[in-house]
Amino acid sequence: MWKGRFQQPTSALVQRYGESVSFDWRLYAHDIRGSIAHAKGLEKAGILTTAEREAIERGLLQIRDEIAGGDFAWSQELEDVHMNIESTLTKRIGPAGAKLHTARSRNDQVATDVRLYSRDAIDSLIALTRELQRALVECAERGADAVMPGYTHLQRGQPVLFAHHLLAYVEMFARDAERLADARKRVNVMPLGSGALAGSTIILDREFVARELGFDGVTQNSMDAVSDRDFVVELLFTIALQGVHLSRLSEDVILWASAEFGFIHLSDAHTTGSSLMPQKKNPDVAELTRGKSGRLVGNLMALLTLLKGLPMTYNRDMQEDKEPLFDSLETITLALEVFTEMVRGMDVNRDRTAAAASDPLLLATDLADYLVLKGVPFRQAHEVIGKLVAHCLSTGRPFPELSLEDYRQFSDAFGDDVFAVLKMDAALAARKGIGAPSPANVAGRLRHWRESLA
Repeated sequence: MWKGRFQQPTSALVQRYGESVSFDWRLYAHDIRGSIAHAKGLEKAGILTTAEREAIERGLLQIRDEIAGGDFAWSQELEDVHMNIESTLTKRIGPAGAKLHTARSRNDQVATDVRLYSRDAIDSLIALTRELQRALVECAERGADAVMPGYTHLQRGQPVLFAHHLLAYVEMFARDAERLADARKRVNVMPLGSGALAGSTIILDREFVARELGFDGVTQNSMDAVSDRDFVVELLFTIALQGVHLSRLSEDVILWASAEFGFIHLSDAHTTGSSLMPQKKNPDVAELTRGKSGRLVGNLMALLTLLKGLPMTYNRDMQEDKEPLFDSLETITLALEVFTEMVRGMDVNRDRTAAAASDPLLLATDLADYLVLKGVPFRQAHEVIGKLVAHCLSTGRPFPELSLEDYRQFSDAFGDDVFAVLKMDAALAARKGIGAPSPANVAGRLRHWRESLA
């Protein structure tokens, strides 16, 4: 590539240290697509004849098929995916192949390839996210009537429907899909034509090439275009946050699958046993997902650290952007696929959730609300119910076993209708504010998600 300037060949150790083809080969389809569009731009500018452009396109498509079929020989001496493809093309079709790099640098070429790769990956991740949402909705529908405690601080708080709990994650993943779609807007701008850093005196119709590649527009500053990796950072952040959401869901699944909770059944196909303890059934999918979220966060931090001290414009450090990107994309893709499969085989254990939800203290807040509706200020009502709870704990008598006289020892506002508050069905039905877990609300959200995810 640069033999005209240098008198000595590159050291074999430097070649080994600097090569990227061992990982950037993944960009081959996008590199070829970009090169075909660039050739059309060169033809339009009169640099290539139609015959030359057609020979380039035929040669590139043949190389693409060979790579896809595992029949292409990669060379470490040629450093990267770009030069491997261009060198092979030139050997096969002659001088026309050597013209392909006209008005193009590897700086704007790789920036274009990574954007094309990221755009395709985003589309795939959105589809996988939607599929996980569908699986969660299906599981919620299977357990739509199951009641369980909702928790704060991992302590029982108030009763909710199992479906409401799962739908919380459907909402989280909806935000992930929205963030991916929004990030795609900033990915989908074409840097090709920016050259090494200052464009080229050979003027191509960049907007024509952008349309060929499906970009929404072209970059407006050549220096920024070749050095910008904000779009990769944004994508890695979005993936890392989705990994955090998967990790939180994993933690719930791990707890629920334990003997102490026993709230769910996981299929044998998505659990493992122990090499020593024959009774074990381990939620490995959830545990691995919880662990892999750390890699996703680490990849984001690695790229932020890489970029923070770089001067304009392209620096070789930026070669290190690809491995975190590839790793995060491959990790989150497999995590979404396997988690979706696991959720489709997951069912709620209604007996165990019902037993946990039968704890009368779950309705303490309902009793405080009852007093508020009787005209008692909330802070005073809160104190009254706190004393009532302490009384129940000290006497071993739960709310339903207390008499009206017992209640009235703590507040004259209690009446005969207090006992209606202690019925679970009534308590759930009363939670009918927007976003609350009444059966009617949950049924409405299930219907909403079924329709929107169809």
